Amino acid sequence: MSVELRRNGLHLSGTLLSLDAKRKSPLCFVSHGHSDHIARHERTIATVATLRFMEHRLGPVSAPLAAPFRRPFELGPLVLELLPAGHILGSAQLRVIRADGRRIVYTGDLNVVPSLTAEATEVAECDTLVIESTFGHPRYRFPPRAEVFGQVEAWVRRQWARDAVPVLLGYPLGKSQEAMKYLSSRGFSLVAHSSIHEVVKLYAELGVPIDNVRLFTGKVEPGEVLFFPPHQVRSGALSHLWPRGTAVLTGWALDPGAARRYGADVAFPVSDHADFPSLMAYVKATGASEVVTCHGFAEELAQALRDAGVDARPLGGKPQQLALL
Repeated sequence: MSVELRRNGLHLSGTLLSLDAKRKSPLCFVSHGHSDHIARHERTIATVATLRFMEHRLGPVSAPLAAPFRRPFELGPLVLELLPAGHILGSAQLRVIRADGRRIVYTGDLNVVPSLTAEATEVAECDTLVIESTFGHPRYRFPPRAEVFGQVEAWVRRQWARDAVPVLLGYPLGKSQEAMKYLSSRGFSLVAHSSIHEVVKLYAELGVPIDNVRLFTGKVEPGEVLFFPPHQVRSGALSHLWPRGTAVLTGWALDPGAARRYGADVAFPVSDHADFPSLMAYVKATGASEVVTCHGFAEELAQALRDAGVDARPLGGKPQQLALL
């Protein structure tokens, strides 16, 4: 059995199982509900939360196979188990145990920093680890989350002090809800674009309520914070809000010129992905003897792991098989 990189994404050879396939597959494990990880599959293995987010985005999910965390189940000769990935609410890692006992883990998108709105990450001990490497370059070292949120709060208060509307740009699913949870807990009143507000309602439905949030209908009252999706910042919907200050929440904030690329005044390094030190530490904690890096800085992370004495290689862009020996 091997992991194959196909045009449609990752696939577990010898089975029908795909991993976060980008197009319709007979059977697919979906690690979380972000749009670049979901599709209309014939059968879908995912957590209840992920299936709900898929339904919200794509409509009814065909033959959903809801899998709770830490409850192994069989797929032919294999045993599968989902473990929290800490990325967004419901995000999961997949551990596959072969008949000979060898354990293979696919992390999906991973975040090891404690989150206000997602399940705490659990280390998935294994022999072979397939790990995402979005921020797998040594330059990505995020400051403590509490420190960054404190900076966001201070920035909001500065906007109010100059009678400006504070606008925070964040992905509609996941990042916005965590930032909103923090500011809500600090007593802030929040306003949200419809795409973000709809997800807030889903979070409440799934047991993670966020208080003091109303739907944005064109007006922001004094003392309120507006949450908006980054891709709509130049749409003109904000043009009548003036003066305003705009900040984007993204791990790419560590890159020069990040704020300008997002059309924002400032960028704060809030990410729902693990940074480089966290990825390195996670690999060690799993005990994996073989590591495959994928997405983002896969080559850089694999090289750093090899330098640390770990058998690691990147998953390349060409079709190939990675034998899970």
